[in-house]
Amino acid sequence: MDELQLSDSVPADAEATILAGLKAHNDIMLGQTDRRNLFIPLTDDEGHIDGGLVGYTGRGWLCVEMLFVPERLRRQGMAGKLLQRAEREARDRGCIGAYIDTINPDACRAYQRQGYDVFGRIDNFTQGFDITWMIKRF
Repeated sequence: MDELQLSDSVPADAEATILAGLKAHNDIMLGQTDRRNLFIPLTDDEGHIDGGLVGYTGRGWLCVEMLFVPERLRRQGMAGKLLQRAEREARDRGCIGAYIDTINPDACRAYQRQGYDVFGRIDNFTQGFDITWMIKRF
C-alpha cells in the first residue's frame, strides 16, 4: 500500500466533501437530521459581541459547543443564565437533554450547579488539567 499523505492544512473543498459524505452516511443510518443552530450573544455597552453561547440542537439533544462569559460578567451567574436559556429553547425544540465539555475546573463546577453530571473524563489531559464531558437530562 502507498504511503498516505498528511498535511497540516485542510482545503475548504476537501473539508466540505468529507462533511457531506459523513452527513449523508449518518442520514442513511439515523434518518434525516433536525439540526438547528443556537446562538445567545452577550454584548458590551457598545453593542459588540464579547461572549455568549454557541451550540445546536439535533436528534433530541442540545450540544453546547462554546460558552464564554467575559470577565466583566463573571461571578454573577451568567453561565447558568446562558445554559438555562439554551435549555429552555432546546426543550421547546423537543430535546430530552444537553451535553457539554470543558477543561476549565471553574466551568465544570458552574455546570454541575446547573444539574450537569460528569459522564467522562481524561485526567491530566494537559498541564494538569482534566477534560470533562457532562450531560443533563431534562
